[in-house]
Parts: sequence; C-alpha cells; structure tokens
Amino acid sequence: MSTDVKIPAALASECGGARHLTVDLDEHATLADLLDAVAAAHPRLGRRLRDESGRLRRFVNVYIGDEESRRLQGLDTPLDGREIQILPSIAGG
Repeated sequence: MSTDVKIPAALASECGGARHLTVDLDEHATLADLLDAVAAAHPRLGRRLRDESGRLRRFVNVYIGDEESRRLQGLDTPLDGREIQILPSIAGG
C-alpha cells in the first residue's frame, strides 16, 4: 500500500527539499510504521519528528486524513490508505 505524506516547507530541507513523500507499507501499517520508514529513508527528518523514546515531539502534529493523530490512537493509529500531513506547531511572540 502506498501512503502519501505531505511535508511542510519548514521541514522540507530535512528530506532533500521534498514537500511530498510516497511510502510503501503493509496494508495493516500504523503511524509508527510510517514514521519508522520515513526515518529510515530520511534520518534527519525522523529525528525532528520523534524524540529519543520514539514518541512524537510535542510540537509536531500529524494528521491522518482529517484527524490529528493524538485524538485517534496516537502512533498505533492504522493508516488505512489515508493521506498523512505533518504540521509543526508555530510559536511566536
């Protein structure tokens, strides 16, 4: 199963400037499986998305379809062929 991942401009430099990735996964893949595959192909991006314990960094939001992953099953959320969008939180003062 191919899963489309939208990468924001702020993180594109971590994956060679790509704004869109296509990741081939098992049909029963979860968000954790997707992030493992992304990190294997783009280690710098992987480190920006997850902390040392493998959890999503608190300032990174991942949408599976139209739902934020933390409101679903977090890293255990099945992808079911839905598009993934990564959005880092924006802070300022």
